[in-house]
Amino acid sequence: MYMLACGVVFFPGLFFISRKVLESAFKNWNDADVFVVSERLLSSIHATLATIVGFIIATASNDVMSDRHRLTNEFVWFGAPYMAFDIYAMYLSNYHSQKVRGHEAYMKHSLLTIKLFLLRHPLLVFHHMVLLTVFMPITLFLRTGLGGDFFIGCFFMAEFSTPFVSLGKVLIQLGLEDSWLHRVNGVMVLLSFFTCRILIFPYMYWVYGQQYTIPFHKVPFHLQLHCNLANLSLLAPQIYWFVLLCRKAYRLYLRQTGSTGQPSHKDGSKTD
Repeated sequence: MYMLACGVVFFPGLFFISRKVLESAFKNWNDADVFVVSERLLSSIHATLATIVGFIIATASNDVMSDRHRLTNEFVWFGAPYMAFDIYAMYLSNYHSQKVRGHEAYMKHSLLTIKLFLLRHPLLVFHHMVLLTVFMPITLFLRTGLGGDFFIGCFFMAEFSTPFVSLGKVLIQLGLEDSWLHRVNGVMVLLSFFTCRILIFPYMYWVYGQQYTIPFHKVPFHLQLHCNLANLSLLAPQIYWFVLLCRKAYRLYLRQTGSTGQPSHKDGSKTD
C-alpha cells in the first residue's frame, strides 16, 4: 500500500507542477497548450519508469514461467493511480483543446463534455480501464503460486514508444513540425512502436519456445486458449494504433514534400 500511496501523490503532483512551470515559462501559451504538454509529460515519465522496470524484470528472469521479481507488484501498485489519473488528465487536455477552438459545448465542464470525451477517445479509455480492472487484479491477486514476471516485464517495456509519441506532439505544440528533430522522432515512433508493441508478442512466444524446446510455430498450441485470446486482445489495438501512426506519418511526408498544403493539427489526441 506504500507504493500505491506514492503513486497517488507522485502522478497528480507531477501534472500540477508541470502545469505551473509551463504557465510561467511560456507566457504566450493558452490553456490547451499547457494541459496537452503537461499530460504528455505525465505519460512520458510513467512510460520511462515502466520501461526501466520492465527491462530489469525481464532480464532478471531465468525461468519465464516461475521466476518472480519484487519490482513487479510494487510497480503495479505504484502505476495504478497513473492509469486512473491519466484518464482525468486526458479529459482536461481534450476539454481545453476544444474550448480554445470555440466549441460551444466546452464553455464549462458538464456531463456533455465528459460524454464527448468518451466518444472521442473510447479505445484509450477502455485500454486504461482494462489495465485497472483486469491486468492489475490478475497480477496482484490471481497469480498465487505462479510466476510469469518475465511476461509482465515485457508488457511494461511496451511503454518504450510512448515518450517518442509524446515528443512528437510537443514539437508540434512548439511549432517545430517541419524540423529535422520532428522527422527523426517520427521514425523513432514507428520503430519503437512496431518493436515494443507488436514484435514483443512473437518474441515472448519465441522465448517460451526456447525454454521448453518447442518450435516457434507450435508454441500457441502448447498454451491454454485463454492465454492466446488475451494476447490477441492486447495485440489488436496495438496494430490499429500502428496503422494510424503510419497514416499520419504518410500525410506528414506528403505535406513536407509539397504534395499537400494541410497544416498540422494541435489537439490532445494520442495513441497511448
